[in-house]
Amino acid sequence: MSDEGQDNWPVCALCGRVVPPWAKQSLHHLVPKLRGGKGGETVLLHQICHNEIHATLTEAELARSYATPEALRAHPRLAKFIAWVGKRPPDFHSKTPGKRRARR
Repeated sequence: MSDEGQDNWPVCALCGRVVPPWAKQSLHHLVPKLRGGKGGETVLLHQICHNEIHATLTEAELARSYATPEALRAHPRLAKFIAWVGKRPPDFHSKTPGKRRARR
């Protein structure tokens, strides 16, 4: 695929990489819809980044402590994921093998 127009591509709110038009992507409700976020602020993410957020945190945790991109990036497991995915191409996607919850 061509990288033409890359300067105008949006940036993923989690990993900070550009989101090419053909990349798997989705909108993330900063406060989950079921926790009062219906109609609230959303951010664009790579689908792999969105999957990792929901594999790491419960909706209650997202609403209570991780309702901003900055808070998400500061979570230890997500920070490790960001470092890992940052070495991949901006259209990289891999299936998340089921929901994994961080051990407490």
